[in-house]
Order: sequence, then C-alpha cells, then structure tokens
Amino acid sequence: MTDAVWHPLFYARRCFTIATTSHEINEEIVDSELRIISETGEQLGIMSAEDALKIAEERGLDLVKISPTANPPVCKIMDYGKYRFDQAKREKESRRNQHVTEVKEIRMSPSIGDNDFNTKLRAGQKFLKDGNRLKVSVRFRGREMAHTELGMELLQKFVQACSEIASADKPPKMEGRFMNVFLSPKSAK
Repeated sequence: MTDAVWHPLFYARRCFTIATTSHEINEEIVDSELRIISETGEQLGIMSAEDALKIAEERGLDLVKISPTANPPVCKIMDYGKYRFDQAKREKESRRNQHVTEVKEIRMSPSIGDNDFNTKLRAGQKFLKDGNRLKVSVRFRGREMAHTELGMELLQKFVQACSEIASADKPPKMEGRFMNVFLSPKSAK
C-alpha cells in the first residue's frame, strides 16, 4: 500500500458545507447593542446580545440577525430551522410555477409539398399552444436563391395559418441562405 500524498484539492472535495447561511444566529452575534423584535413582531427594545440570547433561550427559539446594516443591528427571535424550511419551500414552489419559454424551430425548403407543409404547420401550432416561441426558417439551396419570393410566400402562408394563436414579431427577413420569421403565442385571456 502506498502512502497518500497530501493535496489541498483532495480535502477540499471531501469537506464541504451542507447549507450556506446568510444570517448570523445565536452565539455568532457579537454586537454590543441590538434592537430586538419578538416572534410575534413586537419590539422588545435595545439590549445587549447576551440579554437577547437569554430571552431567546427561555422561549426555546433562536436569535437571528435580520438587518446587520441598521444602527443598532436588528435581531428577531424566531425558530430558525422552521424559517429556513419555509423559505426553501417557497423557493421550490416559485420554481415549479415558472415556465421557461423556449424557441422551437421548424425548417422548410421553398419546394415543400402540401402534406409536408401541413405536418410542419400542425407541429408549429402545437409548439405555440404549449407557450413556446417559434422560429420558422426556409433554406435556399443553389438556384433556389434566385427565387426568394417563393420562401416569402411560404412564410406568409405559415403566419396566416397560425394567426389565430400567434402573431409574427417581425416580417420575414433574409439571413444568408435562410429566410426566417419569429412567431410568439398570443396571451391567453
């Protein structure tokens, strides 16, 4: 068995904090004077950190510094574990209610057939109904670049077919060999 060589990164990976606290609690508070607020929200006045900690311990709660920049700093008597649990629960709930809008893309060529166009149209309408933005692109290859008006007509036909559920952000625009239009879903009222 070989002797392990000490390396700071080896220990840094193994030693990590479970939770980062942004508040000073209980014995961490070393200020001489504090403004104290009770668990019900009433002000108990200005007192030393030792006296405030005694009151918190009598009530079986924690002393938490909530406003360190105030003069004197403001501390509240509360159940810190319950406070952190409620805060984590609220953050989780807010993340659950968020809907990240994605930009979905549909590509076509100017010589697309009717059935293929209808299939792409149905897929695009589904994306828009799900609340996503849609980028519709027409790719021109070779001699198709001489007939960009066919791509313009195709994109206008697509926008017209989706006009009930979406609106075009800007008119179709040529970018290199692609002609693009962006559609945004109309807000459900």
